[in-house]
Amino acid sequence: MERFHGSRPSLAPARSWRRFATLRESGPGKAFYPDGLRAESWGSSSATILKTGPLVSLNVATPIEQQVEWLQRHNPDYLLTHPTIVHRLADHCREQGVQLPHLKQVITIAENLKPEVRSAVREAWGVPVVDIYSTREIGYIALQCPDHEHYHTQSEHVLAEVLNEAGQPCAPGEVGKLFVTSLHNLAMPLIRYDIGDHVEVGRPCPCGRGLPVIQRILGRTQNMLVMPTGERRWPLLSSTNIATMLEIAPQISQYQFLQKSPDLIELRLAVPHPLATDEETRLAEWVRTKLHAPFRVSFAYFDEVPRTEAGKFEDFICEIDR
Repeated sequence: MERFHGSRPSLAPARSWRRFATLRESGPGKAFYPDGLRAESWGSSSATILKTGPLVSLNVATPIEQQVEWLQRHNPDYLLTHPTIVHRLADHCREQGVQLPHLKQVITIAENLKPEVRSAVREAWGVPVVDIYSTREIGYIALQCPDHEHYHTQSEHVLAEVLNEAGQPCAPGEVGKLFVTSLHNLAMPLIRYDIGDHVEVGRPCPCGRGLPVIQRILGRTQNMLVMPTGERRWPLLSSTNIATMLEIAPQISQYQFLQKSPDLIELRLAVPHPLATDEETRLAEWVRTKLHAPFRVSFAYFDEVPRTEAGKFEDFICEIDR
């Protein structure tokens, strides 16, 4: 099986030519449907090593039906995009019976990858998902292990420290804040830089590579729920929870929880029309049960819940200052 780890896939010598598709461009007026953008290689770092084949790119604002048509037309070997985008693509393709015959692997980046995304991709196309953990300031921080679903810190490039609230290193199984030190950025060094992410430290990996392990990436402080008591918790929205929500209102195509104040949650929904009063009442009660607090719940409706300027999507955002 071919695997993508780091900046390029490991290619079989019998055929080096591969088509790489990205759904990541978010700039206004860039890579718009139907043509998107095309380059003759995956980039200079890959092209100097082997003949990669072309790269095609499409804007993340493209409607789902056009994304699918574009993918069918290009029939890529590899697809790189945000987890929320590939989740919707996989669900849509599975429901419509759409196959991507050449697809060998999906690479996700920029957002937290949830287990249900891996399952959706396997069910739709029968291929694995490989996740990349990176930031604009540092570049690659950790890459998914070739043999497991956890991550290996790229220690040759970055010093990553996971510290608890007392500033002490976390042990395996503990969650702490991630601080990074760039080892190669000589123009603007970053030393113990707080990127705002919380991660869980993993145990040594049996693969034998010897690199430190990040078991899972939980997200940023802005993705934590503030309880009425002031305590912060991870909301831990999971596929089971969301399945219950969708049973109440199956017409929901997108959702986002926005905490406006310590006692108010705004539920932002992409739906063809506003929900009925009884649906709103049942969803509000579901939110309070899920989050274990008597929050007030308001509703906001969209044709498409907006992404950030960088094209990212977060299912929970807290607007309360720490």
